[in-house]
Parts: sequence; structure tokens; C-alpha cells
Amino acid sequence: MALVELNHVISAGMLTFPGLPGPEIGTHLSYQESHDHYPAGTEFVIHRVSMVGNTGTYVDSPAHRYRDGVDLENLPLSSLADLPTVVVRCRERAIEPAGLAPIKDIEGSAVLLHTGWDRHWGTPAYAQNAPHLTAAAARLLADRGAALVGIDSVNLDGMAGKERPAHTILLAAGIPILEHLTGLDQLPATGARLHAAPPRIRGCGSFSVRSYAVLPD
Repeated sequence: MALVELNHVISAGMLTFPGLPGPEIGTHLSYQESHDHYPAGTEFVIHRVSMVGNTGTYVDSPAHRYRDGVDLENLPLSSLADLPTVVVRCRERAIEPAGLAPIKDIEGSAVLLHTGWDRHWGTPAYAQNAPHLTAAAARLLADRGAALVGIDSVNLDGMAGKERPAHTILLAAGIPILEHLTGLDQLPATGARLHAAPPRIRGCGSFSVRSYAVLPD
């Protein structure tokens, strides 16, 4: 069984989305301090992490967009784990329904949009004129029963304006969104299985995941 990492590593101070603070990673209990609690030769460290939910590679639940939407606690595991994948190779900036034409049966599958934009991760270019899904294409994916939609770009929506139609359409349909993917070039068009489950956090709409794919034999 081959596993492929599809996530960005989280590090202190890193930038995920313009305007959002980077994570703070520190120590709550150091190895040295733990000596006061354990016998000689036994030591532990406990780290403290402070960050916004939209850090690194993360999942958006309906509660990210809708006040009465399903949050991470209640998001079905079946919509996040062991999903069959359909990888769409996209080269246009605005991904329209025509760009999704090659894919056929997507019901119950994670549709992963491979744009190659992850090559700009960690640079100013990552947030500039990035590939995104149009409202019409989001509607097509919702109507055809996608279980999850992911992209290896800064946002599933275009950032030129303030509207977020792809989020609005997909999250209204209960379809989780997975953003800031990487490594999609290592996946086949079909056949891989996606895992991208965040912690079950009550009242939280988005959180980081260690997304990965299991490749077919």
C-alpha cells in the first residue's frame, strides 16, 4: 500500500491566507521542567499551539459559511475518510464546467482540482491571480453528487472580489471543501482513496488536516 501526503507542513509564523495570523508554536512543559514530576531518566515535553482554524491544509464545514450549518463535530466521517477520488487536471485560472467535462461519474467521490498552484506555496505569488472554481462549476459538482471538493490553491473561490459563490453553493449542499492541497501530481485520475478528517471540534467551522491518499495497487 502506497501513501501520498497531500498536506503542507505547519510551522511557526507561516502564512496560509493573506491577513490571517500565522501559528504560534511553543512549549507548555519542557523536558527539563518535567524532571520535577518524573523519576530520573524519564522526561516529557508538552507543546502549546495557537492558530486559526484556516491554517495549512484544512477542511471547511458548512458552519464555516452558515450560522446553522453542520460544524466539525457533526460533519460525517463518511464525507472525509476513505473517499474515492477523481483528480481533474486544470490549467485555466477560472475553472468552468467545460473544464470538468472529462470527468464522468463523481457521485460519492472527492473531486480534487489539480492546478499546480502549490508550487507557489510560501511566496507572494501564491495569493495572486490564483486558480479557482466558478459558481457554475460548483453548481455542477453539487448537482452531480460530489462528496468533497478540494484544490491545491489559496482558495476555492476567486479572490478578486468579496463574493464566495463556490463556498456558498457547496457548503449549502453539505459538501466539505479542502483547500491548500499539495502533491496532487502524484495521484492517478481515479483509483486513489482520500483521507482528510479534522478533529471533532464543537462549534468550529474549519480546521487543519493531515490529508493523504492511499494509492491503488
